[in-house]
Amino acid sequence: MIRILLDQCVPRSAATILRNGGWDIVHTGEIGLSHAKDAFILEYATNENRTIVTLDADFHSILEK
Repeated sequence: MIRILLDQCVPRSAATILRNGGWDIVHTGEIGLSHAKDAFILEYATNENRTIVTLDADFHSILEK
């Protein structure tokens, strides 16, 4: 199953709805990352083997570095 991390810009309620549907999903606000820099969120997701879902248009620029 895909493990998902929802970024700050995605409503926290989405995590609850999807979790109730059986998804392995957490929201940055649920794990103390609500004010974390994108680079730290990316590092967390990598370490936890999670795919990030975000609405940030510039998030991909971290991957290009």
